[in-house]
Amino acid sequence: MDQALRTPDRAPLGGDTAAGAAIDLSVQGMTCASCVGRVERALAAVPGVARANVNLATEQAHIQAEAGVTGDLLVQAVAKAGYEAQVLSDDNRHSDEAEARHDAEADALRKALWLAALLTLPVFILEMGSHLIPGVHRLLANTIGMQNSWYLQFVLTTVVLLLPGRRFFTVGIPALLRRAPDMNSLVALGAGAAYAYSVVATFFPFLLPPSAINVYYEAAAVIVTLILLGRWLEAGAKGRTSEAIKRLMKLQPDTARVLRDGQWTDASVSSLSRGETVALRPGERVPVDGIVIEGSSYIDESMISGEPVPAQKNEGASVVAGTVNQSGALTLKVTKTGADTVLAQIIRMVEQAQADKLPIQAVVDRITMWFVPAVMAAAAVTFLVWLLIGPTPALTFALVNAVAVLIIACPCAMGLATPTSIMVGTGRAAQLGVLFRKGDALQALRDARVVAVDKTGTLTEGKPALTDFITAAGFDRTSVLRQVAAVEARSEHPIAQAIVQAAQQEGLSLAPATAFSTQTGAGIVAQTEGVLVQVGAERYMRSLNIDVAVFSTEVQRLSEEGKTPVYAAIDGQLAAMIAVSDPIKTSTAQAIQAMHGMGLKVVMVTGDSRRTGEAIARQLGIDEVIAEVMPDGKVEAINTLKQRYGMLAFVGDGINDAPALAAADIGIAIGTGTDIAMEAADVVLMSGDMGGVTAAIDISRATLANIRQNLFWAFAYNTALIPIAAGVLYPINGVLLSPIFAAGAMAMSSVFVVGNALRLKRFVPHRHT
Repeated sequence: MDQALRTPDRAPLGGDTAAGAAIDLSVQGMTCASCVGRVERALAAVPGVARANVNLATEQAHIQAEAGVTGDLLVQAVAKAGYEAQVLSDDNRHSDEAEARHDAEADALRKALWLAALLTLPVFILEMGSHLIPGVHRLLANTIGMQNSWYLQFVLTTVVLLLPGRRFFTVGIPALLRRAPDMNSLVALGAGAAYAYSVVATFFPFLLPPSAINVYYEAAAVIVTLILLGRWLEAGAKGRTSEAIKRLMKLQPDTARVLRDGQWTDASVSSLSRGETVALRPGERVPVDGIVIEGSSYIDESMISGEPVPAQKNEGASVVAGTVNQSGALTLKVTKTGADTVLAQIIRMVEQAQADKLPIQAVVDRITMWFVPAVMAAAAVTFLVWLLIGPTPALTFALVNAVAVLIIACPCAMGLATPTSIMVGTGRAAQLGVLFRKGDALQALRDARVVAVDKTGTLTEGKPALTDFITAAGFDRTSVLRQVAAVEARSEHPIAQAIVQAAQQEGLSLAPATAFSTQTGAGIVAQTEGVLVQVGAERYMRSLNIDVAVFSTEVQRLSEEGKTPVYAAIDGQLAAMIAVSDPIKTSTAQAIQAMHGMGLKVVMVTGDSRRTGEAIARQLGIDEVIAEVMPDGKVEAINTLKQRYGMLAFVGDGINDAPALAAADIGIAIGTGTDIAMEAADVVLMSGDMGGVTAAIDISRATLANIRQNLFWAFAYNTALIPIAAGVLYPINGVLLSPIFAAGAMAMSSVFVVGNALRLKRFVPHRHT
């Protein structure tokens, strides 16, 4: 977990970018999928821009640009398209100002909604009350009179359109004049048409046929009110989609206790630098990445790794900013600060994944590019058909149905369907310790058919440990272990180091060894505590004429477990059989079982011997073993498996895994591995175990299912209701869709899509159940 997670550098505010650098913009004024497409096309048209992704849910644009492209150029391009933009940097990306702007927008929508509702309610009662409640029409006629009722409705509706509804006209009409209509254009046309028709009927009735003299002030006012309601609910829901990022940002404390000039003092975290000494008391959050130089404690790393069990930290252990110290006091040496900390890099990686577009979004983009013009054409056709062949009053029917078509088909839900699910899904994944470095990996992982895994450090702990130490008759285990460890302490071999570590863990003190020599490829020999100690493989024992048949039963068992035994002789007599192996991680077997339950095939790709690989495969239930392969051979094995099974995910952690990670359809790096492996991967698992793979696949499948639900709702909903709004049911059963219901249905469509995406916040993968 203490390894660096690198992402592409961000461009400075308004400055030139290096070749292939990324510039992020905050874009204000977008309301629907058409707006997204328009901003993307405007940015893509700037010379030097290689790629532009615009996200309606985050209201941000992510641009890959060549050298010479400045943030100012991109802001100007967005402005020409009719929207406001600001270059995002590390300083203002998550500033209080940005959050305040979002809160102010939501507050303005709330105030506009209340004003519109208060003004619309009398209009609705005056007009619809006379239709719905017997006696109201006569009451109005006998009191203020119908004409005065229309005058009052005109005044109230005019205020609704001029004040709270003004935003739709000031944005929608210019967009229409630029031949780039958006959702605001549809609302402005719909509400404006109903209002204009009513004004003519009120003040110039002689221009209309007698049967067509009706007013629809309530339609214009209610349309504005309901869409404001939808916008306000949507703004609140969209704010909740980014809570995962906000929660991660709030993990780092503002101050830390640092040793300066021999005195402990409280200082801002931003002022800390590498090499400084920081004190951490029980219950405090770790302010920066560091190494423990004094003390012992348990650290809750669940918000970083997703693992609920606190990790023990002793001298020399690494700690990560944002994690919580539970019990003891620690003294830390600062290793990383600011944007270099693991927490900061996690936030950047989540943002990068949220900014990317999934392949499924390309289909949505192609459809929505033509959707608004198609809706306007459908509304025009509806108006003409009803005007030419509709019943009396034809003009009234034509107007009402055309307005209903314009309002029902606003593509807000289409624009929000994919990005909101990605935002919530990747944010939830980060909380579970799964980081999607690339957004398209989210979709690709769902389609994986086979998971190929490296052995060392992925299935296993990655460091040898003493697993068996069996003494021969007449020998004391403690004495033999102490003497063998004293000799092995002179060796650099991993097996030797494992034996020494085991002795130290048992508290054994090691005497010095003399006359040490290595028998190449066979064993070692030395003097310690006045005895001759010889340690080596079976062939070394045979060369010494020492019979090891007494351990034949144990040797058979070790062979089945994939372990290779070595032997120790004291003064020429067989004293012990020793087995050192790389222990399998405790979570590995359960994770592989879960993968099988998901219908995945699991293949081990390892450089170890076939016997060892197959023994471990039998223990874990792995389907297939490809053993004794070099790093370039792993790439060949990956390509063969892809051809045989289809979409493949490869899980690894070492430098030698980087080529295979890059060659796989989805590369998954264990977060406790090397920088190179993580740089080559599409997904990083902070938990450091195979359980993270099942969590990643689970969240991938859940997020894509959520996207499919949203897209079905958005497209099926619009496709089904446009004909109904146009009046196709009228000849059958006399049913028409009122513009008021159309406005309410359209507003609720967007709220449904965002609300459905928010369900992912409560998602729990199999390994956390």
